[in-house]
Amino acid sequence: MRGTIQNREAFLNKIASKLGRQRNSAPLERPNWQFRPQDKVLKDATQDNLLEVLREQCKKIHTTLYTSNLKELPSILNEVVAGYGGGPIVTWRDDRFAQWGLERLMKYDWSQHNIDMFEWDNTKGQENITNAEKANVGITISEVTLAESGTVVLFSDENKGRSVSFLPTTFIALIPKSSLVPRMTQAAQKMREIYQQTGHVASCINFITGPSNSADIELNLVVGVHGPVKASYIVINDL
Repeated sequence: MRGTIQNREAFLNKIASKLGRQRNSAPLERPNWQFRPQDKVLKDATQDNLLEVLREQCKKIHTTLYTSNLKELPSILNEVVAGYGGGPIVTWRDDRFAQWGLERLMKYDWSQHNIDMFEWDNTKGQENITNAEKANVGITISEVTLAESGTVVLFSDENKGRSVSFLPTTFIALIPKSSLVPRMTQAAQKMREIYQQTGHVASCINFITGPSNSADIELNLVVGVHGPVKASYIVINDL
């Protein structure tokens, strides 16, 4: 539901008055920087090059990387889930799961093996949070993936709760190979392109780099402090 802004003009006018100047209502001109080194990192990298960069970075962020085509995806996903000890599993409600051939695995095969799976449902409210808290595995999809840092970018909406990625014990991100970009610079550009194409901005955008971890003042790293203790990325060749 889109909200209504009240007293906007009066509020902005008061701020300008307190600053001792008139309001600037003209559009701001984008700066034309002489040097943009951020554009040059991995500038000519192909998607295969970016995949190798991501693979090496995953070794540093305690994340297991798998690659798959659509035919092999159900068996690889099942293998990763089994390696984490099975369910309960919580996932987004996303049509791409069916498009990638995962419907049978998620809807039938897991239930036949007594693996509970919960799909985020915006009509169920708090029940979604409860299911995510109980889950052993959370499964989401990366919209943009930063090869340099090993970061997946998740767009939340009513059927893609952010709890799916941080309340379960372990986390699996499905990564379309086409989503790979060099770094944050290109990720921001791609998100702007997505907005221009759809006219929509996600209610919450999360940048996740492997399992949760934290270091104390002496830089002793502890993995799994405030979220999933293990993470896996499955890169899907969708090109």
